[in-house]
Amino acid sequence: MTETLTPIADPATAPEDAAAPAFVLSPHTRIGKVVMLVNPLSGSVGSNAVREAEGILADYACETSVVALEAGQFDAQIQAALDAKPDVLFVLAGDGTAGTIASRAGPDGPLVAPLPGGTMNMLPRALYGTADWKAALKVALEEGAPQCVAGGEISDGHATHSFYCAAILGSPALWAPAREAIREGKLQLAWLYARRALRRSFSGRLRFSLDGKADKRAEALVLISPMISRVMEEHTGLEAAAMNPSDAAEAVRMAATAVFKDWRQDPAVTTRAIQRAQVRGRSRIPAVIDGEPVLLRHEASVKFIKKAFQALAPNPAAAEDSV
Repeated sequence: MTETLTPIADPATAPEDAAAPAFVLSPHTRIGKVVMLVNPLSGSVGSNAVREAEGILADYACETSVVALEAGQFDAQIQAALDAKPDVLFVLAGDGTAGTIASRAGPDGPLVAPLPGGTMNMLPRALYGTADWKAALKVALEEGAPQCVAGGEISDGHATHSFYCAAILGSPALWAPAREAIREGKLQLAWLYARRALRRSFSGRLRFSLDGKADKRAEALVLISPMISRVMEEHTGLEAAAMNPSDAAEAVRMAATAVFKDWRQDPAVTTRAIQRAQVRGRSRIPAVIDGEPVLLRHEASVKFIKKAFQALAPNPAAAEDSV
């Protein structure tokens, strides 16, 4: 009896085009079709991001399409991505663009994965715990599960702004760039931002009403989503914090508290959970909404959105930027 032996191939002579084994996709949800929108001009993205994203996605067994967003074509490209009905829509762009796309997807749209491609990256850091978009992309693909993200919506009668991390209304919103500069170790830049904030502080307090209660006054109103709040239970409401520094020295103390320890311990801060708020100022209201500076009209309304959109993120979310 003769046996036929199949020779073992020499790895050195194996075909160069032999497909490498794909990395394993998350077992927690179906990821069969992926669309990724990339803004190459966004803060920390870079001109090679499309090619790098295609290279990473090629290692996974799913249908993929990577689209570079073009100036003047954002709306059409976003709508085309939603119309393609992917299982997951990845977004590598700034905080504002990522928030806009998440809002348009809504709770019934595809899973959205906002990768860190902006300056502050509040939402991506909360979901993935990193400012490295490549690491966040791999974590989402390999460990992601559907996560319902709550948030808030601010309307001033002219425009509507959604947020999923935090919004600061009032002149202390100008402290946000200083805080970010300190986190990045740019102390001289932080000082310049702080001086500008001090000059514009105390120009007029806000009037606000929480859940229809009597009006109160504060230098600023901070609204924090349950996803990143350290004290709120999930999906129960926004944490509202009224800040009332009485002078510049107290404002400096509050700023230091916000950077270095739990700012809720500051005696000039009071907090509570809310569903709605009304805010009025003597003039236009400076704000920072999920890291993006905005100038609101002199009246604005805020409401809690229990199910804003579905994210693809590890369970539980990383929440690096909990506040």
